Amino acid sequence: MKRLFLFFAAFALCLLSSCSSHLERVKPFERGNLAHPLMRPDRDSLLTAMTMHAYFSREASFGGGGVGGGGCGCN
Repeated sequence: MKRLFLFFAAFALCLLSSCSSHLERVKPFERGNLAHPLMRPDRDSLLTAMTMHAYFSREASFGGGGVGGGGCGCN
């Protein structure tokens, strides 16, 4: 049983270690695509405000986001 576990652990380690070789750096020709305004996560200010309001009104224990109030949604 222990030998089987060690085999699967070594196999998973070999499989997972080879994933990061091509993801480490951004190529120079890809930087233009990543710098495009459509790639910004906050490009739609209304959607961002609505998402943040819904998140902060549900997560009462999370603080420091600039939204006052408790978990009930009443500010």
